[in-house]
Amino acid sequence: MSWKRLSASDLEIKEALKNWRQMIVKYQKPDLRKAIIQILNSFLPFIALWALMYISLQWSVFITLGLGLINAFFLVRIFIIQHDCGHQSFFKSRWWNNVVGKICSVFSFMPFGYWAKTHNYHHGHSGMLEVREIGDIPMLTVSEFRERKWWGRLGYMIWRMPLVTFVIAPIYYFIVSCRFPIFKFNNLRKTFVMQLKDNFWIALAYIVFGFTLGWAKFLFIQLMLVFFFGIISFWFFYVQHQHEYAYKEWKDNWDFLLSAIKGATYYKLPKMWQWLTGNIGIHHIHHLSSLIPNYNLEKCMKENKVLNKYVTKVSFWESLKMINNKLWDENQKKMISFTEFYRLEKARIIS
Repeated sequence: MSWKRLSASDLEIKEALKNWRQMIVKYQKPDLRKAIIQILNSFLPFIALWALMYISLQWSVFITLGLGLINAFFLVRIFIIQHDCGHQSFFKSRWWNNVVGKICSVFSFMPFGYWAKTHNYHHGHSGMLEVREIGDIPMLTVSEFRERKWWGRLGYMIWRMPLVTFVIAPIYYFIVSCRFPIFKFNNLRKTFVMQLKDNFWIALAYIVFGFTLGWAKFLFIQLMLVFFFGIISFWFFYVQHQHEYAYKEWKDNWDFLLSAIKGATYYKLPKMWQWLTGNIGIHHIHHLSSLIPNYNLEKCMKENKVLNKYVTKVSFWESLKMINNKLWDENQKKMISFTEFYRLEKARIIS
């Protein structure tokens, strides 16, 4: 990418963070003690709450649902372990990363190898408009939306409704996207076999638990947890990459450093919620290096304050406003709402 195409603010970021690799290298080392502690404080509460949910069905389904909302966040923590194992960052050993990652996938319902492949691709192309559908919430630019017929616009507007984006879409993702090789990559057969193997082990575990615990109770509890987990995950993906002044560029103008610092947010949550979500809100540093285990992200952020100087910081209440972000305006370099789009269209037609 030519630096001549960069804005003054982008040039400032490039200059200030020119040594970013040296800043983060020491945080990329996995720590076995921290990894084991995270496994214990994620799996043990999850299993205990799962058992309590199972028992609570004889008391009240509403108690079970309440416990499920809490336990979904421990499932998020389990998924973050799977996520780090997919980046080969949780342990030093590739073998242990793969074994633990596959165990986590039984709980998260996401096939380990296939998801890791798509997610690592996302890390190498985040904010690149040619491949925006991989690892992010599908999105149109203003010009693309403008070119659509009325039914095409309506379909996209329905897709971007919160109920669809954050509730229905996760269901489709778990049922279809995680089960079939939607993204072909270079080797369709290898990708399909990888996904088939991962899904076989997940299915086998579900069959064993279904016959052991009773199909109705097991599926009610586990699918409820996966459903809540899906909503949380899709919300985080949205907040992390579709904030107002995000980073979206075509391949010729795309820059890795800018895509990490401008394209990913720092979701500044209260301490407890940051812990429950495995520090994934410190997303800009995670995108600078996916080799940094989640348990090292906060330390890296605190000890290298310059990494936070240019990132978009978002609180929970501020993130709720992002629901209105629907289209990427290439002229303004920002996300806009449908209302803003039609206001701009009206002004364009008049002028």
